[in-house]
Amino acid sequence: MRAQSSATTATAIAVPAPREHRSFGIGLAALGVTAFSLTFPSTAWGLESFGPWSLVAVRSVLAALVAGACLLVLRVPLPDRRHLPGLAVVAAGVVFGFPLLTTLALQTSTTSHAAVVVGLLPLTTAACSALRMGHRPSRRFWLAALAGAAAVLAFTVGQSGGALTAADGYLFAALLVCAAGYTEGGRLARVMPGWQVIGWALVLCLPLSLPAALLALSYEPVHFTWHGVTGLLWVSMVSQFFGLVVWYRGMAAIGIPKASQLQLAQPLLTLVWSALLLGEHLTAAAPLTAVAVLVCIAVTQRS
Repeated sequence: MRAQSSATTATAIAVPAPREHRSFGIGLAALGVTAFSLTFPSTAWGLESFGPWSLVAVRSVLAALVAGACLLVLRVPLPDRRHLPGLAVVAAGVVFGFPLLTTLALQTSTTSHAAVVVGLLPLTTAACSALRMGHRPSRRFWLAALAGAAAVLAFTVGQSGGALTAADGYLFAALLVCAAGYTEGGRLARVMPGWQVIGWALVLCLPLSLPAALLALSYEPVHFTWHGVTGLLWVSMVSQFFGLVVWYRGMAAIGIPKASQLQLAQPLLTLVWSALLLGEHLTAAAPLTAVAVLVCIAVTQRS
């Protein structure tokens, strides 16, 4: 009885209180959003040195090597067979689908216009989560999510002049596959550490991504620049691996629908980085949109 009591006390000390656990999860998810907000500008930098297919394949290979090294050093056992379909969805949506489709879009689209994808992603992820996992957020949650998505859409479409381009097809397809990958990754992060979810997804893709990288590099010219190499390293190490590690952990802690709403701030952060790093013009509408988005995030977090 004494041993059991000691164990219970130790567990109570080791496990944070629900509110602290929730705050920790929000912090991790917000850190992931910050990392993702630099993905589009970094991709634009990467395209200065690499072709679109080379950039996507090489970033996957580099991220897989880092993830594989971590899994090997920590002697993580192979995932259960029942988790393989879910990891395949994560790989298809997050490792290949979203990076490839958005990279193809950024060949002809500005990063501010591409941010419309991220503006819609929270709503799409919440809807995908409701269908896949049986979540039923409140009506106030959905109204706030729709309002936030509408505010972000109005801002990003206004930034691009309201015109639809051929790249929009890539962007909307990227939106769907990424929402599926986020939902499945968040579900798996409840039964295994989040970093292992994206780590195994990357490693499982290596037999495809490595030949794809060699083939793409043989066809697409490479012109090394400081911007190009920096962009490649960021999308490989941060966007493709470390950012997803904290993002999936945050989703597991606070739930997929609420975590996804934090991404409402991501397009605005992306626009700021685009202005600072790429010299894209940022209108005076940004502060008003930022306030509207923050209000929507606060409502969804309290729903």
